[in-house]
Amino acid sequence: MADRHAGVDDLLDHLERTSGLGRSALGRLVDEVVAYFAEPLERFVTRRHAELQADDLRNDAIFERIAAELAARRFPGPALTARQLRRMIYG
Repeated sequence: MADRHAGVDDLLDHLERTSGLGRSALGRLVDEVVAYFAEPLERFVTRRHAELQADDLRNDAIFERIAAELAARRFPGPALTARQLRRMIYG
């Protein structure tokens, strides 16, 4: 929590007032959200591929879903083709 920017304190104050959660729990939640969105592209792709495979989806559906998720992220990654996604996963 010590590495947070000063502006995060304002966010934590707001969340504490509006959520009813304690500051410590909110701090952990904000840290988790920041880490989620800071996840490197290749790690995101391989993690989501494994998660979607566990849901019994086939690669063509997985690659389509990952591409859509990348485009919808707050700070979207580059548009990747199915081939580029496959290469990230399988080398």
